[in-house]
Amino acid sequence: MYRRRETSLLSSPPVASGVELAYQRIPGVTETEVGYTQGISHNPSYKDVCTNTTNHAEVVRVQYDPNECTYETLLDLFWSRHDPTTLNRQGKLVGAQYRSGIYFYTPEQEKLARESLENQQKKLEKKIVSEILPAKKFYKAEEYHQHYLSKGEKSGHAQSPAKSCKDPISCFG
Repeated sequence: MYRRRETSLLSSPPVASGVELAYQRIPGVTETEVGYTQGISHNPSYKDVCTNTTNHAEVVRVQYDPNECTYETLLDLFWSRHDPTTLNRQGKLVGAQYRSGIYFYTPEQEKLARESLENQQKKLEKKIVSEILPAKKFYKAEEYHQHYLSKGEKSGHAQSPAKSCKDPISCFG
């Protein structure tokens, strides 16, 4: 039986904010990958991206079954996991690669992303600076970045990616 899958690219530091792990826990999300997009160089490394010369954003690519998970659910999680009012930074992390962005593949995704931004802006006093742009080529990040928190990287304590898991997410960065 064929299962329809859709893909979304969402930016807010995927590892440091625990956003990749948070997406993994959503029922209907079938795969996540951390990587880079929106830049000017071909196949950048993490080291390249951190030079602030490639214009890439760190993103998580989310594949999901729209029969089990809505795009709006992904957008709600996106807004809840970072501060969309800070330009080129999230917490202690500073640089263009840490900008907030939603990179869409379809006109419907663009429409829903813009509506969600408008709704989110009504809840905030500061102006949202998240960009909403057509997705450019996605480059998968190095293997050690993939499923970073669920593998227990840095801390030595693996965190559960189980669907609907409510355990707190401990972030690093």
